[in-house]
Amino acid sequence: MIKPAVMMPVVLLLVLLSFAAALAIGAAPISFAEVFASLSGQESSLAQSIIWQLRMPRSLLAFVAGGGLAMAGLILQTVTRNPLADPYLFGISSGASFGVVIAMTLTGIGLGFYLSIAAFLGSLLAIFLLLLIAGFNRTQQVESMLLAGVALSFLFSAFTSLMLYWSDPQAVTAIMFWTLGSFARADWQSLWLPVFVVLLCLIFMLANQRRLTALLLGDESAATLGINVTKLRIGMLLLSSLLTASIVSLCGGIGFVGLMIPHIVRYFIGQGSRWSFILTALVGGVFMLWVDIFSRVALDNQELPIGIITAAIGSVFFLILLYFRRRQSTF
Repeated sequence: MIKPAVMMPVVLLLVLLSFAAALAIGAAPISFAEVFASLSGQESSLAQSIIWQLRMPRSLLAFVAGGGLAMAGLILQTVTRNPLADPYLFGISSGASFGVVIAMTLTGIGLGFYLSIAAFLGSLLAIFLLLLIAGFNRTQQVESMLLAGVALSFLFSAFTSLMLYWSDPQAVTAIMFWTLGSFARADWQSLWLPVFVVLLCLIFMLANQRRLTALLLGDESAATLGINVTKLRIGMLLLSSLLTASIVSLCGGIGFVGLMIPHIVRYFIGQGSRWSFILTALVGGVFMLWVDIFSRVALDNQELPIGIITAAIGSVFFLILLYFRRRQSTF
């Protein structure tokens, strides 16, 4: 294990380097010298316009989205004590996407605050159905919740496809590209909501760090410490829904980030620490920045959807995780 005080400066350095790379790499390459000159206001050129109008809001959205999804996964893994929990696998992302697609197809509204409300309502529906189907009985196997979440994910995906089938053909292409995940529509006006939600949720998680750590010991142990387990769990599930909805409404469906990043951070510093929340958010942001960079440069004159990249990486990670869990259970 690495001490958080040692890992934090390393991660902060990675954040700075990743942001510099995200601002420099793209269809129009910009040198690091031009990036630093533009950020310091020493240069007024096309490079400065590209950085401040296009790449900076996009990079900030990617960083916030990665951090938010990683925190949402950490919340789910903590309150369910299920190491395979993830907003995507639990159907929360699919529910939020379903809510957004309904709002876009039936009302014709574009990206904005109302889509965030629609995404939140869709994610709440997913959480309600998950509780209704799987419940939170402590004697129940954790895999049952995962199976229920996967089933709900397919169910919402089916309804989403049905809504697209009935939609205007001219709008289907744009909606389909959105559902695959993209930061292409990032702008300064839409950034405030995910930034506000992610910061608010991080503060709330830090304030409840001891109670969340107690949940890892089991419901009975947490109850003996005076914690209202049911109230805390439902509150954290609502928090995870809010995080996921604020990101999905702007970026579309991005899966497996909440599964991978908490495991990676936990491998280096363990769990239960106050630093684990902050590091999980930072590492998630760094990961998403590099995914966004790859999506912009992988194909010439095209942008590869973010969801395809994270699904490819996350599915391999998921299979490896299942393999090692099975090996541990046999010994």
